[in-house]
Amino acid sequence: MNYKLFHAINQHAGHHPFLDGLMAFVTKDALIVYTVVLLLMWIFGKEKYKYSVVYAAITGAIALFINYILGHIYDEPRPFVTHHVNLLIQHAKDSSFPSDHTTGAFSLALAVVMRHRKIGFGMLFFAILTGISRIYVGHHYPFDVLGSMIVALLTSTLIYKFSSVFEPLGRIIISMYNRIPLVPKTEQDLSK
Repeated sequence: MNYKLFHAINQHAGHHPFLDGLMAFVTKDALIVYTVVLLLMWIFGKEKYKYSVVYAAITGAIALFINYILGHIYDEPRPFVTHHVNLLIQHAKDSSFPSDHTTGAFSLALAVVMRHRKIGFGMLFFAILTGISRIYVGHHYPFDVLGSMIVALLTSTLIYKFSSVFEPLGRIIISMYNRIPLVPKTEQDLSK
């Protein structure tokens, strides 16, 4: 079933130039898009947005660490290693499960959506696109993406529930930032 779902999506790769370009962009540059969004939240957002950026970074780091462990426990070959696929972008022949790109995208998006719905839902839409792109370009099976979504959901929920534990770290990072001369700060940041 995993391969059938993979094939249903990947069979279109290489046949639709616009879709190929879009999926290749999302697969290669999703991190840049998330970085820009989080950077804009940090620079132009009030203090609560800065805390959200810190929590998102913590969530992403922990989720990717969990992926690292899972990848060593369950070594699933990538689709292009075991099957003939439409591979749009070359990739290392490392473990397919779970997808780091998808985990990172969903971790950041879910961390933000739990605190700021409007921005978060935009990021969540892009995370879904990231997961689909990983299948489309031939790098992952659908279950790799699903596993990544589960890791991201569990991690972001735990960080959200226990955000008070990470609040001192956020306070230190924001305080250090506010001491740097000539960096953009909001009025709320200056009043502290």
